[in-house]
Amino acid sequence: MGNGISRNVLPTVQPATIALSVTSSPTKPESPKPYPGVQPVAGGKRFDSVPLLDLHRQYLQVQDKVVAAIERVCSSQQYILGAEVEGLERELANFCGAGDAVGCASGTDALWLALAAAGVQPGDQVLTTPFSFFASASAIVRAGARPVFADIDPRTFNLDPDQVECFLRGSKHDKLRVLLPVHLYGQCADMDRLQHLADEFHLSVIEDVAQAIGATWRNESGKVRGAGSIGISAAFSFYPTKNLSAYGDAGLVTTNSPEMAAHMRRLRNHGSSRRYVHEEFGWNSRLDAMQAAILRVKLNYVEGWNEARRQCARRYDQLFAIAGLISSAEPSAAGRGENAAPIQLPPTAAQANHVFHQYVVRAYRRDELREFLTARKIGTEIYYPLPLHLQPCFVYLGYREGDLPEAERAAKEVLALPMFPELSEDEQRWVVTSIADFYC
Repeated sequence: MGNGISRNVLPTVQPATIALSVTSSPTKPESPKPYPGVQPVAGGKRFDSVPLLDLHRQYLQVQDKVVAAIERVCSSQQYILGAEVEGLERELANFCGAGDAVGCASGTDALWLALAAAGVQPGDQVLTTPFSFFASASAIVRAGARPVFADIDPRTFNLDPDQVECFLRGSKHDKLRVLLPVHLYGQCADMDRLQHLADEFHLSVIEDVAQAIGATWRNESGKVRGAGSIGISAAFSFYPTKNLSAYGDAGLVTTNSPEMAAHMRRLRNHGSSRRYVHEEFGWNSRLDAMQAAILRVKLNYVEGWNEARRQCARRYDQLFAIAGLISSAEPSAAGRGENAAPIQLPPTAAQANHVFHQYVVRAYRRDELREFLTARKIGTEIYYPLPLHLQPCFVYLGYREGDLPEAERAAKEVLALPMFPELSEDEQRWVVTSIADFYC
């Protein structure tokens, strides 16, 4: 992505010296050096707690319409697939700029449906990122294929096209069929370069859009395309924490291929397109009408909610700068300098329109900071503490610690801060003031 980063790119935080682990915490330094430029943000007030996510505030906005939608489904007595699901499929495809959409039971099922409909077979390989939720790789295994990983871009946390290219040119990959980029935290991966590589090496591109509904990518010709309309298909999750969320599990796949859409509709229904006639082995992954009806209500709000998230991200950026917690210096090849600022902000590529499913920073002494914020009842999370290539169930793939250093470093440094559309400025001030208090 070269010089296409439009947000602050800050000094790289040095990896912790502990072994990568889900449960380990670093030992607090005996006398950590203070940061003389760090100061609390003026004008804020103290809060008893700030949640990482507050779905109740969202529900108050949509309550009447959601209740009416649920009543509509109950009155129809059609609870699985049917008119509500068909309506959501049309509306979601139109929202993303895709030709068709196929609702299913979860985002995990959406990934499997996309892979299966793309023709992925046992023995094939699928290249993806090691820094994502488990389903991005487990769905590959479920399709009978073998996950292979390339490292991430340390600035965006997305699959690094340079690393993908190095992998593809490094040796022969006769079994590689699909490139599966994840639009992590709400920002599209570099789809121009990834698509060029896929074209050159005759690979299909399937997008994982679980965290990025409403995000866009401006391609080399200047055309803006929605996440979910760029690859041959794309998988969406509507898990309750997502920007567009159901009140339970739900998923969907978009595609521009009528043939793939028809195939996925069979696969989600036990491999059947006609009642009690099964053309192939499929799965029970039908979307509930209740969830579809709720999602249709909330889809009308998602653009506004995404813009509110962007406003929250800009406000965090400003507050961190005011508090002296960040620096505008370019990253050093030697890593984090002795006098570097303790927080590195999440940059956005110039071509990307980020929807900030999460606002994730790199933090020096991350685990200690998180304990401090937890004591103040400020919600945080680590997405993700153990990269996929080091998960115990993937030991058979042969990866070892050190093989994908950027993903491993990110796992030791990233911290998600409170982020949702209704988050108030005063709450954000308290979050940043609390972080400043820790580093003072």
